[in-house]
Amino acid sequence: MKTRTSTPSREKLLLKAYGHMMLAKAMADLYEDNRALCPYVHSTSRGHEAVQLATAYLLKKDDWVSPYYRDESLLLGIGFTPYELMLQLLAKKDDPFSGGRSYYSHPSSQREDLPKIIHQSSATGMQAIPTTGVAQGLKYLKTQKLRTFETNPVVVCSLGDNSVTEGEVSEAFQFAALHQLPILFLVQDNDWGISVTGKEARTSDAYEFTSGFTGLERLRIDGTSFLEAYEGMEKAFSIVREQQKPVVVCAKTVLIGHHTSGVRREFYRDEQDLEIHRAKDPGLLLKAKLLEFGIESHQLANLEKEAITHTKESFERALAAPDPSPQSVMDHVFAPTPILEEKGERSPASSKEKIVMVDAAIHAIQELMYAHPEALLYGQDVGKRIGGVFREAVTLGDKFGDSRVFNTAIQEAYIIGSTVGMSAVGLKPIVEVQFADYLYPGLNQLITEISKSSYLSMGKFPISTLIRVPIGAYGGGGPYHSGSIESILATIKGIKIAYPSNAADFKGLLKAAFYDPNPVLMLEHKGLYWSKVPGTEEAKTIEPDANYVLPFGKANQILLADTDQIEKGRTLVVVTYGMGVYWAKKAAKAFEGRIEIIDLRTLIPLDEELVFERVSKHGKCLVLSEESLTNSFAQALSSRISHHCFFDLDLPIETMGAKDTPAVPINLVLEKEMLPTAEKVEAKIRELLAR
Repeated sequence: MKTRTSTPSREKLLLKAYGHMMLAKAMADLYEDNRALCPYVHSTSRGHEAVQLATAYLLKKDDWVSPYYRDESLLLGIGFTPYELMLQLLAKKDDPFSGGRSYYSHPSSQREDLPKIIHQSSATGMQAIPTTGVAQGLKYLKTQKLRTFETNPVVVCSLGDNSVTEGEVSEAFQFAALHQLPILFLVQDNDWGISVTGKEARTSDAYEFTSGFTGLERLRIDGTSFLEAYEGMEKAFSIVREQQKPVVVCAKTVLIGHHTSGVRREFYRDEQDLEIHRAKDPGLLLKAKLLEFGIESHQLANLEKEAITHTKESFERALAAPDPSPQSVMDHVFAPTPILEEKGERSPASSKEKIVMVDAAIHAIQELMYAHPEALLYGQDVGKRIGGVFREAVTLGDKFGDSRVFNTAIQEAYIIGSTVGMSAVGLKPIVEVQFADYLYPGLNQLITEISKSSYLSMGKFPISTLIRVPIGAYGGGGPYHSGSIESILATIKGIKIAYPSNAADFKGLLKAAFYDPNPVLMLEHKGLYWSKVPGTEEAKTIEPDANYVLPFGKANQILLADTDQIEKGRTLVVVTYGMGVYWAKKAAKAFEGRIEIIDLRTLIPLDEELVFERVSKHGKCLVLSEESLTNSFAQALSSRISHHCFFDLDLPIETMGAKDTPAVPINLVLEKEMLPTAEKVEAKIRELLAR
């Protein structure tokens, strides 16, 4: 027998790690041997077990971790069982993470006894921003004294090496370093990104790449050696937990398994490369170390047999588990909102002066922030120096300080995606993107992470975020500051969209959005902010009181036609929103008593009940939008109206919008020609009424 050189506690840790490694190996082997029974695509952690287990053993219950899709060993080390993981592998009803909605090793968890895990997507690298948002939120909770912890929480973001080339990962590194957030970025470098090698994809590894982010500590470790990985991760955890500083750990690993079950290793790797990787199998390396420490080989053999037996039993149980009910397919698209009816005073008797829309928003946010210390506002230029490029946040920075109202860099993806993590820790972020035209860099986070989170986490992590988006054209704003993008947004399932046209609606909808546990985009027409555009004076209203809320999905009849004209079949209803309300109101003056106007107020959810009922009543309808018309929200809505109201229609539903140019031209003559106007709307109504 060899001389023991390990302490009893270290020996116990090593045996625990070996047991988990054998579980991971047995699971991977079983999946490979039963490919016909494992129909859904999956990856395994073979080659990455050592660093993943080292990380798992250092995590505490108040910590947060974002594993990526090859991190099953990390999940085993945290405390999830093979059976629980296999329920997700086979997309079963009792899959604890997604209820059969998502892939293997795509966890989400709020279990009290384990580290917390926000919804994890398959888009490699995209988890960096939401997870950094968790660290941002934890720092806010601590500095604002909103929550205390037994020990400082650590946030771990696990990444593959090739995902570090994603621009959004750099945004996360930048924000974490700048704000000194308590996050550990674990980069597992196996030198492969599907069939792309590191040499093909990047100039340097993550350790070298992150050298330019001042304030970001860096470590290199051998991720195949459990002892070295544990000691390295122990050091990294200590830095983050004790110093509350961000750290990047570059762990060199090997890839023994396939990229995924669908992209098999034999497709793109030769035997020589595989043998190099197999020689660094963490299980074999740890076994040799344990034998060197004097552990009996039969003890290790028993652990291997136990792992195989446990794996087989778990797999048989998982195979026999029920599939989800078909009726559950629509569960958790949205979390229930508490705002279901209009409350508060819309036009208090004590109020005499009307306010502009921009002030309604400022006052609403101010009231919310006074009442809710968990509320904070950030984005580009919203801080105290100017309070937003449209002065839409002016005074808020002075009133609430730099920790609650602050500027960010030009990082639309970070601004939007960070709200995932902020929401997960119980905060209520209000963020702003300066112009609708600049929302596009944030669409990845909005679609990939935010919109799917509630659905794929079975309602554990709905994203409570309010995203303000100044939108629309007026006065020569030009091609990158005037765009209307509601049709793009309306195709995203799992978000809500408001588009107020006046101050009272703005305040009530903003309050409702804040209390809604789901992601909400507030589309705010720049031309209505200050009522400077001729004909928009009525966007000013008496200011509602502080308790006023306006539920989503409730359209407003802002102009009614005369009953006798309706009965004679001489009327038409205009369905519109935003600036369209004012074009329609001006145009309607030429047809006294014959026009009804419906202001949708919210696009998702949509008040179909009112729209269908009123269109059926009139028999004629014009859907009016500022957007370019072809393939637009307006056209989609007109199709829905036509389908539902077909037998009550006197004419096909008409739509009207901007011309199909790629952008709004800056020249005022060209801008006017491209956009709808009250005069164009009047001509269209005249044409329809004459039919």
